[in-house]
Amino acid sequence: MNTTQVAIYARVSSEQRTEAQTIASQVAALRERVTADGAVVPAAMQFLDDGYSGATLIRPALERLRDVVAAGSVDRLYIHSPDRLARKYAYQVLLVDEFRRAGVEVVFLNRALGQSPEDDLLLQVQGMIAEYERAKIIERHRRGKRHAARAGAVNVLSGAPYGYRYVSKYEGGGQARYDIIPDEARLVRQVFDWVGRDRLTIGEVCRRLTRAGEVTRTGKRVWDRSVVWGMLKHPAYMGTAAFGKTRQEPLHPRLRAQRGRPLQPRRAVSTVDVPQEEWYPIPVPAIVEPEVVVAVQEQLQENRRHARQSRRGALYLLQGLLQCQHCGYAYYGKRLSPSARKGKPRAYAYYRCLGTDAYRFGGERVCQNTQVRTDLLDVAVWQEVCTLLAHPERLAEEYRRRLQPETRAKRTSLATVEAQIGKLRQGVARLIDSYAEGLIDKDEFEPRITRLRQRLARLEEQRQAGADEAALQTELQLIIGRLEDFATKVHSGLETADWASQRDLIRTLVKRVEVARDQVNIVFRVDPYAGDPDPEKKSLQLCRRSSLARPRQCVSALCPGPVV
Repeated sequence: MNTTQVAIYARVSSEQRTEAQTIASQVAALRERVTADGAVVPAAMQFLDDGYSGATLIRPALERLRDVVAAGSVDRLYIHSPDRLARKYAYQVLLVDEFRRAGVEVVFLNRALGQSPEDDLLLQVQGMIAEYERAKIIERHRRGKRHAARAGAVNVLSGAPYGYRYVSKYEGGGQARYDIIPDEARLVRQVFDWVGRDRLTIGEVCRRLTRAGEVTRTGKRVWDRSVVWGMLKHPAYMGTAAFGKTRQEPLHPRLRAQRGRPLQPRRAVSTVDVPQEEWYPIPVPAIVEPEVVVAVQEQLQENRRHARQSRRGALYLLQGLLQCQHCGYAYYGKRLSPSARKGKPRAYAYYRCLGTDAYRFGGERVCQNTQVRTDLLDVAVWQEVCTLLAHPERLAEEYRRRLQPETRAKRTSLATVEAQIGKLRQGVARLIDSYAEGLIDKDEFEPRITRLRQRLARLEEQRQAGADEAALQTELQLIIGRLEDFATKVHSGLETADWASQRDLIRTLVKRVEVARDQVNIVFRVDPYAGDPDPEKKSLQLCRRSSLARPRQCVSALCPGPVV
């Protein structure tokens, strides 16, 4: 019976290819190869990334695969081709080297990994040429669209805003264009008149459109403020559309994943705005008169000056970390209105769930969770952070847990591996001498020397992995030795830390803060009680009923299973 632990990995880079069953064809081909090799792959060892780009290493299935490989649970890994593993050659080398160090045999269906330097060189050249060709295709595509935009071609826009219908060059006889939709154009003019001439706010415009039963482009009867704001800022309505308003950059660091979306995005890019002077203007039919557009822009600036929240940036200590435990929406800070203050100054505000704002969801709230005072919750979370920093041994334990997982397979000592390498080299030398002296013929010499060299290569990889692990252990000891000094210095300044320092420390140690009806769960990036199964120690009663708002009676310090 074959006891080899087998796994497969497959990936497609777009949802369209996923729908076209491309991922299924890869899995079928991989299963056929596994069966032909006399092995069986269980369902738990199938790692599939549907619709994730190969230009990044941040992929859910790939992350799980690397964890399983590091735990020593895979002996052989089947992949359709190197570009399914990663698009960039450097990433391919990194992953293959990582798998080999863990003792995993990597099998590509369309190109076997070579057993000689020439085969490895050929694979490397193919990977670099593929990456170079992909970069050239992207660059030619970008330059072509930019040239067409300079010439005023509408087809580079590939879509139309509300009020227009995009006519492709195939439908328009070789020339793409914007056609005005009369009903939608009427509504666009009405919105611009309300803001530019009647001086209405965007919120009032949304309420009027909703009461009138007007339908958005997506078929909704509830108008959102962002939709109206985007309409008022779009340059196409005054006769000039724009190409190149945004560009894509490498994925920026994120504090936490958005609601309903995975932690690893399908495309590891961030979209950023481009200055208006760098846009490429493209003439299109105008809907709104220029003087009305100018009046709208002036009114938007006036509304911005009179906005309550004139200060930009972080306003609250826990901003961006709070999440409703019931509906999953984020909590945001909301100041008290003059009527709520009853004419008295208040030094606090409230954290409020987005799901409780009825105007965001067509007049009906989707969550019944209550709000919580900012000052009480800020103090409770800060006390928990101070408690964690007061015990640096917990941080050291977390480093040990990450670098020495219990599931990692035990490695042979470096001395034993060195001895085995020495014996194999002696065997190779004796075999070569025997062949040179004519004691064995070529047909017997070649398979024996190939097997010895393969064993020697595996042992050398094992030796390198052991040396790397020893270096990690040395680095770990240095880190642990300095953790106490770091925690002592930080702890001595906690009492005098200003608002910005407190916020930086909280965002460094806290992954998220989950707000429920009767408690608040602080999810740390480092387990405050690693290795302790006692649940009582993981629920710290920081505040009594009188010290925190009534619906919040306790704060629990928790840590997720996979710490990131």
